Amino acid sequence: MNIVALGIDLGTSAVKCVLTRNGQVIGTGSFDLRVSSPQAGWSEQDPADWIDAVQRAAQSAIQAAKISAQEIGGISLSGQMHGAVILGADNAVLRPAILWNDNRSIAECAALLQRLPNIGEIAGVPPLPGFTAPKLMWLKTHEPEVFARIRTILLPKDYIALWLSGERSCDRSDAAGTLWLDQSARAWGPELIAASGIDAAWLPPLHDGCDPVGTLTRHAADALGIAADIPVFAGGGDAAAGALSIGAASAGKCFISLGTSGQLLVVDNAYRPNPGQYVHAFCHTLPGLWYRMAAMLNGARPLSWFAGVLDCSVTELLEQAECANPARVPLFLPYLTGERSPHGDPDIRAAFYDLDDATGRPEMCRAVVEAIAFMMRDARDSFGDSFAPLGPIPVIGGGSRSDLVLQTLANALDHSVARTSGGAEGPAFGAALLAEVGLGLRSIDALSFDTPLTDVFEPCYDPLLDLRLARYRKFYQTLKAGI
Repeated sequence: MNIVALGIDLGTSAVKCVLTRNGQVIGTGSFDLRVSSPQAGWSEQDPADWIDAVQRAAQSAIQAAKISAQEIGGISLSGQMHGAVILGADNAVLRPAILWNDNRSIAECAALLQRLPNIGEIAGVPPLPGFTAPKLMWLKTHEPEVFARIRTILLPKDYIALWLSGERSCDRSDAAGTLWLDQSARAWGPELIAASGIDAAWLPPLHDGCDPVGTLTRHAADALGIAADIPVFAGGGDAAAGALSIGAASAGKCFISLGTSGQLLVVDNAYRPNPGQYVHAFCHTLPGLWYRMAAMLNGARPLSWFAGVLDCSVTELLEQAECANPARVPLFLPYLTGERSPHGDPDIRAAFYDLDDATGRPEMCRAVVEAIAFMMRDARDSFGDSFAPLGPIPVIGGGSRSDLVLQTLANALDHSVARTSGGAEGPAFGAALLAEVGLGLRSIDALSFDTPLTDVFEPCYDPLLDLRLARYRKFYQTLKAGI
């Protein structure tokens, strides 16, 4: 069949659109976004900018695919999780959206945990300032005039769905990151909603990812230049949609993502909370599935940060790291913006330690690479004995381009890892696959597949690396105790 599916991913730094036909990418387009930080620790975006970016990215994808816009038969969505889009009467935006990496609601997290000590067992993770519920508690205290006018709360991608279809909606994988979803019941949790002090009527209906939520309105169709009345499907949060892009749609599938942030994700067929280690136990976007995810705020971001400090490219930084004297590599904590798994520590920050007059740029560069591997080893250990992958662990994201990063990661994990030829288009591709399922072009079972591996990195025992891992962990505890 010639029907084309459109997947839209609302990221933090860009909107990306992917067009697929029979599961194959035929065109992509993207448009950059900016983040506003009006105060230290705040992170916001204007939802109107998202709509403009969606139009531009979709039109670029259509041009790249060289298709008739009338061939597009359905749309699905992915997007940054945890954000709070605050709407009043007539769906008017009341203030800029508060994003996932906003840290203003630390006090509200403590209050929420005090009100509901077992929240981590119900909601899949203890309260952290990135999540949606504490953002609304902050609004109630600090912007009461806005709070009084609220009629709807949406997650970022679901605001795009509202613009596309005119309907309020949310899929369960995105709802999982709000602290309002009862993960076991896969439904909004009255106890969670009451503890955060919001009105349950403000929350949209819940769906699985391939469920239709409405049809494309004439207004949105004209703006996009495609046919009206085609179905709009619920989609998934970026973690779940990204998992679908590499076939992680059945129990036991796992992968590592090394983008700006980092994730170690394992798919489950049952709800398995582990709040003590800040492992996120969330609903997948497909019925009957959940996933556990160690979520690190920093991922491969320390590489680009330190490259900026050195005024060089990441490629040049990695070349220097290759030349380091292994016996003189210092320690580096990569927590530029605090950390989630396994520490749940928004206050910790990055630091170098053990520098001396023989420490050079290559050694400092190697320390940054090793810190990314150590961070992922902490993530793996937070799963306990339940994490026992068969075969190499697929690694996706920008950090996976480096042989040095992947070999260091394999050594630190004491397990093989592999670069893949899948997942390059990420969550937008996963969203497009959900649209194909919704359109009846493929089965849900077909979403689970083994992504092709292009390079496998086997672990090599490195006693110096083992020693630095132990000291790295002591360094964090020492620094934490001094804050």
